[in-house]
Order: sequence, then C-alpha cells, then structure tokens
Amino acid sequence: MSETISYTTSGTCCKLMNIELDGDKIKDVEFIGGCNGNLQGIRNLVCGMRLEEVVAKLKGIKCGAKSTSCPDQLAQCLAAVLEEKRKTAAV
Repeated sequence: MSETISYTTSGTCCKLMNIELDGDKIKDVEFIGGCNGNLQGIRNLVCGMRLEEVVAKLKGIKCGAKSTSCPDQLAQCLAAVLEEKRKTAAV
C-alpha cells in the first residue's frame, strides 16, 4: 500500500518534502528547495530503506550553526509517521 506524505520543514533551506511510502519503506522523496546535489544524494540513499533505519541514521544531524538539517527534518517527519502508525495499531 503506497501513500504520499507532504511535510513542511522548519529551519532548513528545503521548504517541503513529499515522501512516498510503501508500507514501512521509503519509495521516493522529493525535496523542494535546498542544496540540490546533497538532497539528491540523500534521496538515493534512503529510497528502499525502512523508516526506523532512516530515523536512526539521520535524527539529530545539524547543518552548520542551525539546530536542524534537511536529513534531521526527514527523520522528524518519519518519526511522527511511525508514532501515528503505532497509535493506530494500538486502537
């Protein structure tokens, strides 16, 4: 089952992420704004990965003096998705 989530970022050059999920894996990610080359690399690396793996690897990464980064914002979004799935499963 495929679903797409749009996530408005905070504190990064990338302003929006469209994340296509296939169950518990990332099928694709589109970044709007930000450093094109770096975000293409992140996209290629995370496609096919399980959500938990991406969160574990990217959570807490900072960009320069900023308190967050594009990878950290992706991890925050996915952590929220996982939390919502846990709540839904518990009901």
